This record gives sequence, C-alpha cells and structure tokens, in this order.
Amino acid sequence: KNYSVVSLLIGVNNQYRSRSAENYAAEFEHLLKRGIEFAAGNKARVFVFSIPDWSITPFAAGRDTAKISEEIDAFNAANEHICCLYKVRHINITAKQRFDGVQEEFLATDKLHPSGKEYAKWAEKLSQSVALALKQNNEQL
Repeated sequence: KNYSVVSLLIGVNNQYRSRSAENYAAEFEHLLKRGIEFAAGNKARVFVFSIPDWSITPFAAGRDTAKISEEIDAFNAANEHICCLYKVRHINITAKQRFDGVQEEFLATDKLHPSGKEYAKWAEKLSQSVALALKQNNEQL
C-alpha cells in the first residue's frame, strides 16, 4: 500500500530495554526504508520524530536519569544522521519535551507517557512540516 504521509517515532523502547545505539541505528534504518516504500518512494512525504526523553518524568525517579538522557541523545543522533543520509525530514521534539515533560499537564496519568496536550504539539509540528514539504514540492495531498 502507498500512503500520502508516513511518520516514524520509534526507539524509546530500544533504549528502555538497554539496547545499544548501534542496534537502534540498524533497526531504525530498516524501518525508515520501509517508511519510504510506504510513501511510494517519495522521501518528501516521510517525517521522522526524535525520541522523547523519559528520564525527566516522575516514572524515572530512582533510575540513572543522566545515563538515560545520554542514551536518548545517542539514539537521536543516529536517528538524525540516518535521516540526513536518506534526505528525510527530521522533527526534533525532544528539546521542548524535556521542558514540558516535567509539568503535570503534559504527562498522562501514568507519569511516563505524554498527555494529549503534548501529542497535540507534536501533531502541530508534523502538520507544519507536511505543509512546508508540499509547498516546496508543489504538491497536494
């Protein structure tokens, strides 16, 4: 099947399960290639989000939050590098999420996952990126 827009937001579970950034990069690249296939090869219609940093959430209390954050940064660096190689748009949500994620209104009741309010911000960023991509390529959905 072909889709008008494909987005990827993957990797936090890899980090949570203590997998390496190298393992993530290989799996991410494979999934990105699949995403490009789903977009009928049109890379302008593929959008990748950075990985949110769960180390700032109350759920992470008692864990090595500095290590978690460092690993998220390594995964995001791999993610962004591979996006550059494939000329796919990368949307950084991590920096703002690190600020928002400590505020209760941006967290779900489990104190780990983002709330609808945070997801809405990510959706807005995606919407803006899609609109820009379509404009740059003189396309319509």
